[in-house]
Amino acid sequence: MSTEPMTEAAPWRPDPVRQQRADHRVEDLLTLPPDAPRVELVDGILHVTPLPTPRHQHITGLLTMWLRRRAPTHLRAAQAVSIELDVDASRRPDVLLHHAVLPPGCRLLRPVDVVLAVEIVSPGTRLVDRFAKPGEYAAAGIPFYWRIEQDPVHLYAYRLGDRIGPGGERQYELVADGSEVVELAEPFDIKLPIAEIRP
Repeated sequence: MSTEPMTEAAPWRPDPVRQQRADHRVEDLLTLPPDAPRVELVDGILHVTPLPTPRHQHITGLLTMWLRRRAPTHLRAAQAVSIELDVDASRRPDVLLHHAVLPPGCRLLRPVDVVLAVEIVSPGTRLVDRFAKPGEYAAAGIPFYWRIEQDPVHLYAYRLGDRIGPGGERQYELVADGSEVVELAEPFDIKLPIAEIRP
């Protein structure tokens, strides 16, 4: 029997040289080891996403289950699945609705696969969830975006509109919001009592 002390492998860390060069690509995400943290890719740079709080995760789980029970059969609700926005950009919404039929072997969703992206705002993600991500999702052509503020729980529902942004891309327009009930005709007929997603 060996008396050699067991050593643990060093935890995964991004390569600092590649981070400085900002040359990561979406296909690099598919080769990350199992111990890699949750990351998003922004302009070739890996961004480690903050750990969600229990409250954040409760809202995420409740909304995912609510959508799964009510979405039409051609749509599926999922949590924390990455979307390939560009060759050097990916985001991982907290919740999303995607088309039920996906390409064989799909590991990253394409924007055309996604109908709705949802972000639950946390203190550390306010600017990204309120400004950066909606701009990126709109530029990629994702038809619907929901932002959920936590305290109190308030849902803001956006639809891709005809307004053109400074870069020539379409922008989201607010179609409904509420802290009691949100009613929408798209992406399917929705009457969501906010109490059902409030922890």
